[in-house]
Amino acid sequence: MRIIFVVKLIVVASMLTASQAQSQSNQTPTLPTSQIPDLDRPTEPDDVVPFLDFGKYFSGEWSFTWDFPDSALGPAGNLTGKTTFRSIDEKFFEAITEATGAEGPVTIHETISYLKDNKAISRTVHDSRGFSYTQIGTVGGDMGGQFAIYYESAPFTYNDRTLRIRSAVRLLSPFNHRVKTTISEDGGPYLNHGNPWWKKTYPDPTVQ
Repeated sequence: MRIIFVVKLIVVASMLTASQAQSQSNQTPTLPTSQIPDLDRPTEPDDVVPFLDFGKYFSGEWSFTWDFPDSALGPAGNLTGKTTFRSIDEKFFEAITEATGAEGPVTIHETISYLKDNKAISRTVHDSRGFSYTQIGTVGGDMGGQFAIYYESAPFTYNDRTLRIRSAVRLLSPFNHRVKTTISEDGGPYLNHGNPWWKKTYPDPTVQ
């Protein structure tokens, strides 16, 4: 009887350990990883850079603070908030930004289309501050693990000015990317409009 009792205790303990391990696994988030394969060797000039998996990289929530100067879009200030990306399907994506600035809340809605095989991308942006624009662009990368998206807008009119916006999105790691925005007013030179960081938000694995 004593042997049977000990065996039962061992079985119960094993079940509890397995249950706890499963619970911890369910609570621990899957952290983003690089999309560059580990070649287990130095890179070569003819190594082929993989295509950017847009949905894998962007899907989820990102936080940011954006400081910007005076421009035809409005006075200098900053926006602080979050952008949430989701996949519509394998070619189309949506991004919604909810932010707050000196003049109150701002909502930015983007519809993005990405032709991976062509490394071509476009997006339509609707900003609650009263302007909208469309951009087309290209996607590039390197074997160091970084990707870059370059967007350029069609001309649009706002505050009686004809504007164009260029956006350079640098995917510096799975956890953050930086967006450099420049604006041309009435055919003039492109001037800096901020270089904010977007940082991926995810549950803290140390919090149970």
